Amino acid sequence: MASSDTLIASISGIRGIVGQGLDPSVLVRYTGAFGTWCRERAEATGHPARVVVGRDARPSGDAYAQVVIGTLRGMGCEVVDLGLAATPTVEMAVLQEGAAGGIVMSASHNPETWNALKLLNETGEFLTPDQGEAIIDRAEAGAATPVPHTDLGGYRSRNALPDHIDEILALDLIDPERIAAQNLSVVVDGINSVGGIALPRLLHRLGVAEENVHCLHCEPTGTFAHPAEPRPDHLTELTRAVPKHGADLGLAVDPDADRLALVDEQGRFVLEELTQVLAADFLWRHREGPFVTNLSSSRAIDDVAARHGQTVHRSAVGEIHVVQRMKAVDAVLGGEGNGGVILPDLHHGRDALVGTALILQHLADSGQSLGALHDDLPRYAMAKENLPLPDVAPDRLLAALAEEHDGEDQSTLDGLKINFDDSWVHMRPSNTEPILRVYTEAPTQEDAQALADRFRSKLQERAETLGAG
Repeated sequence: MASSDTLIASISGIRGIVGQGLDPSVLVRYTGAFGTWCRERAEATGHPARVVVGRDARPSGDAYAQVVIGTLRGMGCEVVDLGLAATPTVEMAVLQEGAAGGIVMSASHNPETWNALKLLNETGEFLTPDQGEAIIDRAEAGAATPVPHTDLGGYRSRNALPDHIDEILALDLIDPERIAAQNLSVVVDGINSVGGIALPRLLHRLGVAEENVHCLHCEPTGTFAHPAEPRPDHLTELTRAVPKHGADLGLAVDPDADRLALVDEQGRFVLEELTQVLAADFLWRHREGPFVTNLSSSRAIDDVAARHGQTVHRSAVGEIHVVQRMKAVDAVLGGEGNGGVILPDLHHGRDALVGTALILQHLADSGQSLGALHDDLPRYAMAKENLPLPDVAPDRLLAALAEEHDGEDQSTLDGLKINFDDSWVHMRPSNTEPILRVYTEAPTQEDAQALADRFRSKLQERAETLGAG
């Protein structure tokens, strides 16, 4: 990963603060490298030199998309412009178009002052670590190769959302008539971005009556009504709105709609970690097969897998790591504890739209409320703390902590995870921000927070000691 205080280049994309690290010259450098790579890869694989581009609604999106599109055409790539589009919609459009790659312009859960280039290969998946490093190296070396005027790439625009929804409704697991028979009422928090467009349209197609879809912040202004990460302290308006409208559930997404959080009919926030658990509980009632999630995800998925006699595999944090592991074990479902659900029957990408369809079908099939399904799940508490990246190399810092806890069950697949009898702590550098993340899980919130505070302090103390040495 290459990073500065204001620009981060990693497997999760090229992201930074607009005008303070991420500016048009950066866009041209990285897009030029990616466009050249796509053109060369297309020539080698037989794919057209075509790149799909979509963006979330943040204020810089339109101007920055014009820079990205022009640069891609200058590298000889035909551009299919989806305009405002969810990340999973772009991923699926890459496959539908037979494209050489795709670019999603979204900084996900980061504030609206940020933007990013999230890069996809010809499978509609995030670049592998090797592919990502190749693009970063090419960009840093200034190794883009523009084409002459006779070879400039073409341009066309397309609305890919209807096809995305059509493919969800075509899944054998999804029965819109059965969902419609439930006469569900749903509140949607679209965080003033693409989810506010996509989710209401999906719900209508799934059989939720138009008058039963209540929208909060669904206008795609890009000025977020609250912090963009779908966490309980950011969604208090949604938790009040669900019981106020007498709704059956609430849905919340991040700005690019690849993460889904839920609120039950009582107005209780369903921990983001449990979105993938509910989806798995539904799927395992219909078919068998492994599940893959990352090291920072709750043990609740393991408990539900045990109920169904199924297995769970763990990967490093990051969608592409989960996807690679899913392919290796032929998983029927996967996800991440941030509200990401990955259904390979549709595509290998986190998708709040398919997550929504699975949850609504679960309600319809079970005849239970979301609150009842929620109450039936294992209960754990999680705490999440961050600290700025210290001057000490993170690997060295985590190795020192691993040595201190040498007698414990550990994993160094991604940073350092230490498993205790009834709790765990996972410490790792972020892929998206210049911070160290400290995630913990324990039986109670007090225990989880105490564990997070303890290891955050340990990291700070170790960093000071190693830095002084």
